[in-house]
Amino acid sequence: MGAIPSDSSDNLLRASHLQLLGSVLKRGQKADKTLIRSYKRGFSGFVARLTKDEALALKGKKGVVSVFVDPVYKTHTTHSWDFLQQNSVVIDTSPNSDSSSSSSSSSVSDTIIGLLDTGIWPESKSFSDSGFGNVPSRWKGICMEGTDFNSSNCNKKLIGARYYASDHGAPPPFFPTTRTNANSARDEEGHGTHTSSTAAGNPINGASYYGLATGTSKGGSTNSRIAMYKVCSFEGCLGSAILSGFDDAISDGVDLLSISLGASSSFRPDFSEDPIAIGSFHAVAKGITVICSAGNEGPTSSTVVNAAPWILTVAATTIDRFFESDILLGGNKSAIKGEAVNFSNLKKSPTYPLIDGGSAKSNSSDVSLASHCDPDTLDGSLVKGKIVVCIHSESDISKNIKMEELKNLGAIGSVVINDVETFLANSYVSFPVSEITTQAASDILKYINSTKNPIATILPTLTVTKYKPAPVVAYFSSRGPSAQAGNLLKPDVAAPGVNILASWIPTTTEVPAGQKASEFNLVSGTSMACPHVAGVAATIKSWNPSWSPAAIRSAIMTTAFHSNNDNAPLTTNTGSAATPYDVGSGEVSPTSALQPGLIYDLTTQDLLLFLCNFGYNSSTISLITNDTNGCKCPSNSSKDLISNLNYPSIAVANLKLNEKRTVNRVVTNVGSQEETVYSVSVNSLKGVDVMVAPNKLKFSKGINKLGFQVVFSVKDSSLKGDLFGGINWSDGVHNVRSPFVVNMG
Repeated sequence: MGAIPSDSSDNLLRASHLQLLGSVLKRGQKADKTLIRSYKRGFSGFVARLTKDEALALKGKKGVVSVFVDPVYKTHTTHSWDFLQQNSVVIDTSPNSDSSSSSSSSSVSDTIIGLLDTGIWPESKSFSDSGFGNVPSRWKGICMEGTDFNSSNCNKKLIGARYYASDHGAPPPFFPTTRTNANSARDEEGHGTHTSSTAAGNPINGASYYGLATGTSKGGSTNSRIAMYKVCSFEGCLGSAILSGFDDAISDGVDLLSISLGASSSFRPDFSEDPIAIGSFHAVAKGITVICSAGNEGPTSSTVVNAAPWILTVAATTIDRFFESDILLGGNKSAIKGEAVNFSNLKKSPTYPLIDGGSAKSNSSDVSLASHCDPDTLDGSLVKGKIVVCIHSESDISKNIKMEELKNLGAIGSVVINDVETFLANSYVSFPVSEITTQAASDILKYINSTKNPIATILPTLTVTKYKPAPVVAYFSSRGPSAQAGNLLKPDVAAPGVNILASWIPTTTEVPAGQKASEFNLVSGTSMACPHVAGVAATIKSWNPSWSPAAIRSAIMTTAFHSNNDNAPLTTNTGSAATPYDVGSGEVSPTSALQPGLIYDLTTQDLLLFLCNFGYNSSTISLITNDTNGCKCPSNSSKDLISNLNYPSIAVANLKLNEKRTVNRVVTNVGSQEETVYSVSVNSLKGVDVMVAPNKLKFSKGINKLGFQVVFSVKDSSLKGDLFGGINWSDGVHNVRSPFVVNMG
């Protein structure tokens, strides 16, 4: 997947792909029958049906960067903007004081956000083009017609839509589907509609999920245009489709790409075999900022994906909203606060029999399994007409499966004891369910064990706002360190990703009795966090159109905040202190990101040096970039030198006791004051020596770029593992913060 030669054309690229294919096929086989798709708009590559031997032969051919099996990725599945104080950002009047280039109101609406996702529901009010001017003349995309989708479904807001089936528009043979809109940009899952409206949806007053979370639903950059690239189906997201989306988006003219999908942490391909890493590299090389979700496999460490240094990687946190569903017990007991989304129709007074799963076990089952309400472990005669208390552990089968089993047995509700998924309201719609912690459950179990005929009821969910503490790191958010590059700190930043209200398709969710299908849904995942950051990035881009993707990322990372609404440090859902492996640089701040003061910039050459230090050889890198002069990696290339990449955060891996490691950085002054002085302060653990030289940066009219060095050393032998801290540059107006981690090898 290399760059396109400057003297090439679509026909020449296809011919070269066919020639390369033909060189590994058996005599008599036609290359054009094997070729499925050529990538020839944003980069050069192709998809073909090959045997294992043919693929191996192709891998050894001159000019080939990589050959890999088409992988299947998965999606990483409003008040959130108010919580982030986005409502204080005025983007319709004048640019912010830090803007290094002039802008106008038209440029704000000229910003184009592309999304690689499950498609879009064009009829949603989030995508109305009322008040929008003409589509930017630089836009080269199309509104691709398909099943239940035609050119009239696009407008001045939703300016492009494409979908990717396999050869000749048919679904891939290994992905049989009965979905009616498989060959269409129309969203059948809801995911793409939700992420699109979160990034750039219009403000919609009175939005709610059946009366919950009522307010104004809006995207982060409401004036931006949207282009959808449907690369996912119900069965997953094919790597070949993802690359097709990148190929088209680069050529179509998007400014940013928001990608809420990725590989599993257990299948983490090399950068050269990862469709997202490949596509995003070429996008960033063309000036397109790429924002990706970090994954939903937390809280296990080293699960972060989409960790290439040219990608802005986003973790997920909560907002200050709580969905409370209380449990009332008999005997005038105090209400027990639970969390879930349910529209319970049970009586408000506790009149329903209450039983724990272990006491309702069938004759053939184990008490332990029955206490977890596992399928086929309960006696239906003992749970019918009752509220059942069930334990849920991280290794258990899906709670939805458990609840379906209870409904089928005639239970009327459930109290779920769940210490893992705290601060996350799962949706059970019409089935009365409330989730509580083990601590809260002790009162219920004590009541059951001390009462002959225990009774209870579950109240319908209420929305609680200004909930504290918030934000909190979501339990599911994938964590660092990066398993691929220990000298690169990932994720980069965190954003709201728990119970986010945004537009949805009106055909997929269970509807409460007597209600019409909601146009909105509450959804959680780093998938939801990613478009929040995309919206912020689009606003930055609109006022600084010449800024590079690295500059935009730097502005977002160095201005992120580190405290919650209790003015205390950020924590995880368990209450432990959040580290850069949880939140990267911190929680995104839409207002502060518009005035970063200093930025850490990167060029394509910097990224090529990263590839050298990562271990790629000069010839492979030359193919990736199509550098006719050849790329020569330094003879001292080393993974330790990845720490010198001009990144807004710092990671130093495998530092030895008393060893000194020097890291270099360069910052650019983009503030309104050309003549200014920044002073440094360091926050580090006792025993971790961090020396910054110089300790002052003096910018003048002729000098807007200055470098500095950071020397790390550890002399305390009791310090082990990962040691965290931060560096802050301040001129009294701006605070430019960089987290660091030192790993003791």
